Amino acid sequence: MTDWFREHPWIAYILIFVLITYVYNKVFRARKLPLLKDAIIYLMLALGSVMLLFFQLAGLPIIISLAVAVGLMLLVRIRYFFQERGSK
Repeated sequence: MTDWFREHPWIAYILIFVLITYVYNKVFRARKLPLLKDAIIYLMLALGSVMLLFFQLAGLPIIISLAVAVGLMLLVRIRYFFQERGSK
């Protein structure tokens, strides 16, 4: 799988950026920021994604790790949904 990402670095970069943006929005974003600050945050996420892309291309499982993190976050959301539904 890492060989396929090595052959298609743009797809790997987009996947890393999307996954890291999802993690940022669900975990670290406390409130809505002004537009300029929001643009700076996403620019920094894009630059961080380039660094993570280099790690991915070097052989580290960055995309798989981010996918596991997103999967665990979705699992927690599903658990909270059923917990709220059961209490009503």
